[in-house]
Amino acid sequence: MDWYSYSSWYILPAAFMLDLILGDPRYLPHPVRWMGKAIEVAEPRFRKIPGNLIVAGALFAASLILCTWLLTYILLVAVNSFHPVLKNCVEIILIYYCISAGSLEKAALEIKHYLKNKNITRAREKVALIVGRDVTNYKETDIARATVETVAENLVDGVISPLFFAAIGGAPLAMAYKMVNTLDSTVGYKNERYFIFGKAAARIDDVLNYIPTRLAVPIISLATHILSEKGARSLKTAVEEGANHSSPNAGFSEAAFAGALAVRLNGPNLYNGKLVDKPYIGIRFGKTSTEHIKKACDIMMLASVLWLLVVWGASAAIG
Repeated sequence: MDWYSYSSWYILPAAFMLDLILGDPRYLPHPVRWMGKAIEVAEPRFRKIPGNLIVAGALFAASLILCTWLLTYILLVAVNSFHPVLKNCVEIILIYYCISAGSLEKAALEIKHYLKNKNITRAREKVALIVGRDVTNYKETDIARATVETVAENLVDGVISPLFFAAIGGAPLAMAYKMVNTLDSTVGYKNERYFIFGKAAARIDDVLNYIPTRLAVPIISLATHILSEKGARSLKTAVEEGANHSSPNAGFSEAAFAGALAVRLNGPNLYNGKLVDKPYIGIRFGKTSTEHIKKACDIMMLASVLWLLVVWGASAAIG
């Protein structure tokens, strides 16, 4: 068996459990913060490349993604030369860094806490940290809606996709995906600065999330059925309204959550002072309330566990 295949059954479950236990403590070094720094340093250098800005942006994104994969691979080769168990331990830690179920739940429930205590200002400050829109005038229902949308979308970005790529190509592919996701979050915006330069990064993110997003829908529906027996409504809403989003992917998980909770998500929002008229998802349902945040977190956590079992079982059977 090749040294890089999963020689130990515990890698994915251990990485997942580490995320649930530790979350994202600020006192620990985090590769995503290093990725952000690398993006910050590399961007001006690639912008100086003469010619087409789209090409410069594509080279920028491709270089960072490939370097991330290569550095992770070299690190694992190096530690494997000391002992395979050490390689497994390092791989667990690296995959843990790619998962964010624990920190996502913590952030969402913190917002719920402030809303329950009628501290709208503090809740608004917290939701501003996890969404890319203008929340200055958000009321309680708006904050709750934005939080549920973030839980739905980041279930894919922070759990489904990282575990999907970890099961296929271990920590190197999972870390490469995390760089793609970080690039999309930093330069993938459709504003004047990044509309052209960040186009390649945004498209790469769309391509890599295409399959995981659609695989997430039945997992979310199953989790919903187990928790509330509303799985059929979740699946139906995802199928009928999943494409009602500016993103080719984000609408499917949001629609699954909209159907699961019977709430209306998405809709018009302000981005950088500009109103973006997005269609509603779950159009026939009502407004989001504070209580829906906890229910969304429950669905997200159970769906994460179910997905772990799927990819863990598949990788074990193949490997």
